[in-house]
Amino acid sequence: MVRAKKRKILILGANGMLGSQLTMAFAQDNFIAWTKHELDITKQKEVKKKITDLKPDIVINAAAFTAVDECEKKADLALAVNGEAVGYIALACRELDCPLVHYSTDYVFSGHKRLGYKEDDKTNPINTYGKSKEYGEKLLKKYCPKYYLIRSSWLYGPNGHNFVDTVAEIAPERPELKMVNDQNGKPTYTKDLAQRTKELLDKGHDYGIYHITNEGMTTWFKLAKEICRYLRIKTKITPITSYQLPRPAKRPHYSALLNTKIKKSRHWQKALTDYLATKK
Repeated sequence: MVRAKKRKILILGANGMLGSQLTMAFAQDNFIAWTKHELDITKQKEVKKKITDLKPDIVINAAAFTAVDECEKKADLALAVNGEAVGYIALACRELDCPLVHYSTDYVFSGHKRLGYKEDDKTNPINTYGKSKEYGEKLLKKYCPKYYLIRSSWLYGPNGHNFVDTVAEIAPERPELKMVNDQNGKPTYTKDLAQRTKELLDKGHDYGIYHITNEGMTTWFKLAKEICRYLRIKTKITPITSYQLPRPAKRPHYSALLNTKIKKSRHWQKALTDYLATKK
């Protein structure tokens, strides 16, 4: 559908794994792509001035501190980037009466629900990363009435550090990889997440919380097995428990996000196959 006027869309975190895919998904719009060099989202005055001067029609915030274990060591930074900064952006958008799209995570949940979490389930994070993202969610809701809060999980794609790329790179060099098999979630291709974000805006869905992932639940062990199977890597993949792999941040055991509000995305195995084909 041809629009009479192109939307001016500001994409924050534009050089990241998700942000880079958003610039491709919104290529037909009048998008402005800012990295942390163009805008330090942790500086409130800078955020207010630059966003209000630009006067975008929509702001999409894909900027975040996503290194889960590092968040435990740098809690202040995590709260600043994933929490306070979201409030600054939300305030600027409210002043402009401008919708704000913001991304959160499955890690805002404790991981005790085996069947997964709906959009309106109560959050209860068990690590610093999840707590910082939960804080950002609260500030978003408090300050910006026109928001799309999109929770996703287990992201992979080009232009960023992720599990899929790591397994593909290190597996051929090792006789065995030990992978956690008691954490359950939904791997999500950033290309699909970016496209579903565009559909959400194009179709004019109501403001609120949305869970957007590729469908189908799996574990890190099974995901690693699928990566190696497709790439024909003969490395032995051995299942272990979370307790056998102690890490600074606790992970939820069951964090599947249930999409009850919009059309579901394709299965994670199909998305993974598409991504791995680009690596071949």
